[in-house]
Amino acid sequence: MNYVWDLLMRARKQGLDVDKFRFVPAVSYSPYMELSLAELNTSHLEQVVEINPYYRFYSIFRDLFPPDAAEDLELRESLFDIMMHFLAEIDLYQGMNRREYHIRFVQRDIADGIFGPKVKEAFGQLNREEQDAIAEGLLRLYETGEAVHLLKQTMRRVFHRSIIYTNCEEKDELLIYIGQEETMLSRIKVDLILNLFLPARFTTELYWTSHFGILEEDPTMKIDAIALY
Repeated sequence: MNYVWDLLMRARKQGLDVDKFRFVPAVSYSPYMELSLAELNTSHLEQVVEINPYYRFYSIFRDLFPPDAAEDLELRESLFDIMMHFLAEIDLYQGMNRREYHIRFVQRDIADGIFGPKVKEAFGQLNREEQDAIAEGLLRLYETGEAVHLLKQTMRRVFHRSIIYTNCEEKDELLIYIGQEETMLSRIKVDLILNLFLPARFTTELYWTSHFGILEEDPTMKIDAIALY
């Protein structure tokens, strides 16, 4: 981990609020690294991060901290923190393509309540990878209209063991095996996905840890572990 954008990416994957990080100019640093970390391979992120401002941003910061300048130090350190946050966000956006921008727009619309307050509240309880999966699925839904296929795909990205079966012989029905224990959070995730992707004509049956039996499929025919359909 050498660059400030790498730090922000790791922080967001861990669910940390990057706005609470404080960037300060390092007193002692390597001229070959941007981050001045006590341990180079650490996975623990400190709230105060020391930066070598001259590694990539010499032209920006060369006049902010001249040698032996002690006046207005607090103001200059505050400006440094604000500017580093701004530069770090630019770093992240530079690695994005057009589609990733569109996914961010969908996430923004959900966060702004355009899909309704219930979707907004549930979406806010997901981690970043789950939010990306749902936003990308919605974008593809607008492009293709393949609701059932994208429901299956998005459910699998959020619940990695999930399986969805389609029963259209007598009625339009989806049998959804989640593959994990039902909790308040997992139920919120399932309801959110169904709310966004389930076509109106379909009904659903949910199976959490016990799969319904399928003849000649031995993993589903275990005694005391078969759900009734």
